[in-house]
Amino acid sequence: MPAEIKVPTLGESVSSATVSRWIKRAGDAVAADEAVVELETDKVTVEVTAPEAGVIAEIAANEGAEVVPGDLLGTVDMKGVAANATKKDPAEAAAPKTGVNAQQEAPGPVARPGVGALPAAAKLMAEKNVKQEDLTGTAKDGRISKGDVLDFLNRPSAPAAASAVQAPRNSDAREERVKMTRLRKTIAARLKEAQNTAAMLTTFNEVDMSAIVSLRASYREVFEKKHKGIRLGFSGFFVKAVCAALAEFPAVNAEIDGDEIIYKNFVNMGVAVGGANGLVVPVIHDADQKSIAEIEAEIAGFAKRAQDGTLKLEELSGGSFSITNGGVYGSLMSTPIINPPQSGILGMHKIQDRPVAVDGKIEIRPMMYLALSYDHRIVDGREAVSFLVRVKESIEDPRRMLLAI
Repeated sequence: MPAEIKVPTLGESVSSATVSRWIKRAGDAVAADEAVVELETDKVTVEVTAPEAGVIAEIAANEGAEVVPGDLLGTVDMKGVAANATKKDPAEAAAPKTGVNAQQEAPGPVARPGVGALPAAAKLMAEKNVKQEDLTGTAKDGRISKGDVLDFLNRPSAPAAASAVQAPRNSDAREERVKMTRLRKTIAARLKEAQNTAAMLTTFNEVDMSAIVSLRASYREVFEKKHKGIRLGFSGFFVKAVCAALAEFPAVNAEIDGDEIIYKNFVNMGVAVGGANGLVVPVIHDADQKSIAEIEAEIAGFAKRAQDGTLKLEELSGGSFSITNGGVYGSLMSTPIINPPQSGILGMHKIQDRPVAVDGKIEIRPMMYLALSYDHRIVDGREAVSFLVRVKESIEDPRRMLLAI
């Protein structure tokens, strides 16, 4: 009996995936635990391996198909002889059909009775009171995906659509059309969701980085030697400063669930890093219990795995607050968007020498603008401003973090 290649459990809050690429094709020999197909989720790309050694006998889910945990992706003939695949090779399936039978062979995208919606789509439909008959399913077997629901919700109303009708866009030979990845579509949907649901405001302050710059210069070499090459950066100090401020202002670390507020007696710190396919936010779990060295080590590991595309789903789940550093790209000031259901995000920016008044004298100091975007439904303005002041005070005088004051 052929060994089945199935969609694995995808992790917290991830209920479906898209078959992005078959690494092996029907008839290819594979070793046990060798990667054969890639699935793209809302967060990361997941490699699925062959359960046994043999030959890929069947491709059951073509590239572009939406699948859920437990779905059959393909089979492996352990005797080494490829079976007659009931599904076509993904490359063949992706080729456009021509001729009289093309229309008859193409599967209809409309969701058929009894097929229904994928779990994430069904949940969103219930939340937004969307009827199944109003949707067109584009997932496997005509099922409705979460993306189908989001597309429906983001459509303009009929009158607005009528007024916005434009002539078909003329193509230009110098342009290139590239389909959005699942990750990019998810980023776009979540950012729009944050703007639509949260009462988001941003408050600003600036911090004198002199003390941290001096501290790093004095202890960088001994720090790296003691901690086996771990760099002493700025992020570790900010994570610790934010953890201290969150302990004083817990609403910034809380979230809204229906008509309840969930306060968290821990800090799972999301740290935005640039990945190969876009921005991702891996999470330092229990950051409030970790040292600066441990935090810097985790951030360095996140950055490397983000570039390699090897971040795990559990590393991207469970954040309670986030930090993003646009300064590494040269940003002087920005208004970061919160990551739902979180209620706050801190934006760090470029360190720039500026003249400031110190004890009645003008001095040149390394200054950084800080931005806190927060959900005003749960965080009051006084709390937000006070929180940011605490972060500023801890960075300008790191001894406060050591003494917990």
